[in-house]
Amino acid sequence: QVQLVESGGGLVQAGSSLRLSCASSGRTFTSYTIAWFRQAPGKAREFVIGIGRDGYKTDSVKGRFTISRDNAKNTVYLQMSSLKPEDTAVYYCAAEQYTVVPTTDSRNYDYWGQGTQVTVSS
Repeated sequence: QVQLVESGGGLVQAGSSLRLSCASSGRTFTSYTIAWFRQAPGKAREFVIGIGRDGYKTDSVKGRFTISRDNAKNTVYLQMSSLKPEDTAVYYCAAEQYTVVPTTDSRNYDYWGQGTQVTVSS
């Protein structure tokens, strides 16, 4: 069982940077692939970026967002830069332990956090 808690969201201006954190309480955190998804109002949840237990990464926002994990702290970070108003969404972290390379399909993830709101003003 893995419990995920996101933090770090907020209201920022376009062009700013923000770092989100996803903390896990599970003892086997290192065996999980962790991904960030986001959902904007009226839109479907979409994959943003993910990191596997061996460090493999998959991302859909080339160059502006990076992901890292600190296994000693059971935490995954999403560093977002050059934020745009269209990045406004609720950001969720999710975990699964069946793949080495993060997949983009939300149905593959078994555990989800409650989400953190990111709002980018123009």
